[in-house]
Amino acid sequence: MNKLRFRSGQVHLRKVPVDANTVIEAGDLVWLDGAIAKPASDLDWQTDLATTQSEFAARFLGVAHQPSKAGETAPISVDVSPDAVYEFDCNPTLYSLGQSLGVDANGSQLMNKQLEIANPVNSVARAAEFTDGPVSTLRVTFASAFYTGSSNASAALG
Repeated sequence: MNKLRFRSGQVHLRKVPVDANTVIEAGDLVWLDGAIAKPASDLDWQTDLATTQSEFAARFLGVAHQPSKAGETAPISVDVSPDAVYEFDCNPTLYSLGQSLGVDANGSQLMNKQLEIANPVNSVARAAEFTDGPVSTLRVTFASAFYTGSSNASAALG
């Protein structure tokens, strides 16, 4: 999936720098490495999936609204809003409204655009709908660690 699938709600865009070696597509889940935005797949693996998801959640910024190609250094817009609803790929299963979701992995690398059910402390999203059968796409809301109005445990001042 290469396109952004925004569905509804209030968007809160923030301009964030990128470096020339980073490639980001619109719709990627991004985190901050210092002050630089990077896609989920650029986070180093931390022992196991749960530990890596926890590290990502603590640094999770939001959903990229603009791409950044290799060699580009112009800042991109990232949505940090907990009110926006997006449609994201997910592991095919049943989902409950409010289900905690973390970034999925392919082997020992996080995926930029796929979620799975996760422990709340490792989560960056919640299901915004109930499903009555297994689905592979789901409407979700996100919890940025850099938006104090979100439910991310790291979203606090001080």
